[in-house]
Amino acid sequence: MLFPDPNIGKPREKVGYFPSRRHFDRFAATYTDAMAQLPEPDHTTSVTTSFGPVRAYRFGAGAGTPLVLLSGRQASTPMWRNNLPGLMVDRPVWSLDSVGEPGASSQQRPLTGPDDQVQWIVETLQGLGLRQVHLLGVSIGGWLAVQVAVRRPEWLVATTLLDPANTFAPLSWKMIAVSLGSAVPVLPMSIRHRLLGWISGSARSSETTPEGRLISSAMRDFTIAQPVPHRPTLAELEGVRVPVLALIAGGSIVHDARRAAENAQRIPQAHVEVWPRASHAINGEYPDDIARRIAEFAH
Repeated sequence: MLFPDPNIGKPREKVGYFPSRRHFDRFAATYTDAMAQLPEPDHTTSVTTSFGPVRAYRFGAGAGTPLVLLSGRQASTPMWRNNLPGLMVDRPVWSLDSVGEPGASSQQRPLTGPDDQVQWIVETLQGLGLRQVHLLGVSIGGWLAVQVAVRRPEWLVATTLLDPANTFAPLSWKMIAVSLGSAVPVLPMSIRHRLLGWISGSARSSETTPEGRLISSAMRDFTIAQPVPHRPTLAELEGVRVPVLALIAGGSIVHDARRAAENAQRIPQAHVEVWPRASHAINGEYPDDIARRIAEFAH
């Protein structure tokens, strides 16, 4: 089953849900269409965790260190459409649909903070039989990757962060507006598109790509109940003992790129780069460059 036990109708607990069957069916159809544009997964499974079943897809089967993908807010595996061909050349790539986000995972318990977020990730890795992985996270997925590096570094060989949100610098007012807008179910789609367009540095976003249509559907058809992601302290960053490649988008709306880069340098084994022309949609803008840098970083 592609969607194990989806939450349809407002639940009693604070978990993500689809308000009605109509909302779920519309999202499920868009998700299925978007998945069809990706390379065929070599393996698809659902891992039982303390917070609900987590959908995991494996692409490729090379001998390199497994790469595990963590998507951004309101996003899931299809957001990696442009990245997968380059990333799966010489290593297995696992993509996880995050607990509490719209996707094929299903949240069954509230997430109360970073410890809970790290727990479902570690339980998923354990269920997949993985250890010593390379985490790749974009936006809030980058925040998740750093939380694992801070709290459970023994599971990691390295981590790559693509313009991580609320990780190295405070969120900008524009990003706060996007986050609030995505949580308002009655917001007109024209305004949603404009908010999404800020992420990619344009005046408006479109639904011309499958991942764009899926994010639009997620904003319209799914209600998130996530805790506020608290930014790591400088002491926590300085205590990270995992090699980190941080690619900061110079044109990001999420934060001040210069300040983010400076604070990222607090990580002892950090390799920090500011890509001046990149926007917060860096993973879709520079898939080949990202694959090359990860290959160089991970040897």
